[in-house]
Amino acid sequence: MNLTQKPILPHEPMPHRKVMREWLIPLAERTTLLAVLLLVLDYALWGALMAGTVLCETWWAKLLSGCAAGFVIGRLFILGHDACHQSLTPHRNLNKWLGRIAFLPSLTAYSLWDIGHNVVHHGYTNLKNFDFVWAPYTPEEYAALPLMARVKDRIYRSGWAPGLYYMIEIWWNKMVFPNEKNMPTRRPIFMKDCLLITGFGALWIAAMVWAAVATEQSVALIVLMGVIVPFFFWVSMIGFVVYVHHTHVDVSWHEERTGWSKASPFVSTTVHLTFPMQIGALMHHIMEHTAHHLDMSIPLYKLKQAQSKLEELLPERIVIQPFSWGWYFQTARDCKLYDFKIDSWTDYEGRPTSVKSTPVAA
Repeated sequence: MNLTQKPILPHEPMPHRKVMREWLIPLAERTTLLAVLLLVLDYALWGALMAGTVLCETWWAKLLSGCAAGFVIGRLFILGHDACHQSLTPHRNLNKWLGRIAFLPSLTAYSLWDIGHNVVHHGYTNLKNFDFVWAPYTPEEYAALPLMARVKDRIYRSGWAPGLYYMIEIWWNKMVFPNEKNMPTRRPIFMKDCLLITGFGALWIAAMVWAAVATEQSVALIVLMGVIVPFFFWVSMIGFVVYVHHTHVDVSWHEERTGWSKASPFVSTTVHLTFPMQIGALMHHIMEHTAHHLDMSIPLYKLKQAQSKLEELLPERIVIQPFSWGWYFQTARDCKLYDFKIDSWTDYEGRPTSVKSTPVAA
């Protein structure tokens, strides 16, 4: 380690984002061949599992194939996510095409995801009234909601319904022909991308119907196992992932842009969730999320190294959370609303669950 890369101790001011990104420059190199091979591999896995939903004889084997196919849709989506960040390969136009191809099984409109994720979420992570992803209500906002809206929020934040949240609030409202309220900007490419995923979805269903008829099986069963189960597994997976990336008792939301900027949000608003048995690697290292938010140009196949570098140079600054279902459901109980007056998550009764100290500004 050279002298310019000494660990920044907890009592020292946080360095500027530009300085931290300079630490990771050697890890920002992208490789076209590896990116294409990963895309081909995941599509081959998805195709094999789609075949499994048809060719397996028992319903439980079909179900397992469908769930596994949903997980692979998640892997493909992560590749598309990297392409949308222009971090998958060194070639801008190739990234756009690979991203659209990778996004097809998740029925994600590339250009709409680019606006909502790259511009809004990454530009204003955990800034109230800007970042919309799992944005919590304040106690006052929640109290003013109609009954059904309060019920809906309780369902979403129960810990049992991340897929329902993502499917309705993100995918349906913002990714499928969004209205002007959900997407005020209107561009021809948005319509083209929505038509692209609609056409793919129609072909996917048609292929499953044809397979059911050709093998003399129930059309309803094959569509359930080959389309509905994979898609719902996928939205549950991504809903869970985006929830745990930025929801934690030690992670703040911010109401004022000035305070948000001083809190080094590219580091302080993300969680590094760790898993046993290489589960993180199976998810293309998307859980090494602090490094990704600090520098979106780092490809997924370098994120593990980048995250380790950050945690070495920023000891005790990054939220590192070993995953367990106990932790997850405790977080769901603790992180219901956000009270900006005391900088704390609260439960629905307004009881604080995470009063934090003010971070050291850069």
